[in-house]
Amino acid sequence: MFVQAGVGGAAAAIAGHFWVLAADNRPFFTVVEPSRAACLFESARAGPPIKVKHGASTVMAMLECYDPSLVAWRILSRAADSFMTMDDEDAISVMKRLANPVDGDPAVVAGESGGAGLAGLLKIASDQTSRSMTGLGQNARVFLINTEGATDPRLYEELVGVTPAQVTGRNIVPTWDEKTSVS
Repeated sequence: MFVQAGVGGAAAAIAGHFWVLAADNRPFFTVVEPSRAACLFESARAGPPIKVKHGASTVMAMLECYDPSLVAWRILSRAADSFMTMDDEDAISVMKRLANPVDGDPAVVAGESGGAGLAGLLKIASDQTSRSMTGLGQNARVFLINTEGATDPRLYEELVGVTPAQVTGRNIVPTWDEKTSVS
């Protein structure tokens, strides 16, 4: 499981659910954060929850949090198996990839923050050592959640090169009548 996080609330709810539901048989759980606002990642390194300094803003605005939720941290410090960070370029690359799928996959509108889990998966999948550490083998099943669409349509178009409507329009399949009609 690769779940994006800001203060950690959604990630903690998901990790906690699987921790209770599956105990020792739960999936390997990775928390993914923007490198410019990695309060959970830094808390995992330090032990206790810590606030990180504000620096340059990240394009992943919905994940731009500098102080973890104390409730979320209590859960994630026990239920998460790893923490990792993503650069803005990784998030933008995932937005473009989801908007321009291959092999008949549907096009997906993912906002800057929404696809961070997929960015984490791609980063882990590209490195043999990371794959081994997380148990990401060729038979692995992966759980991802796109937590947002185009929250800022103008920024989405600027980053992806097309509008959200153009992306979703790629999924419209003509009906039988539209396929057979003649002008």
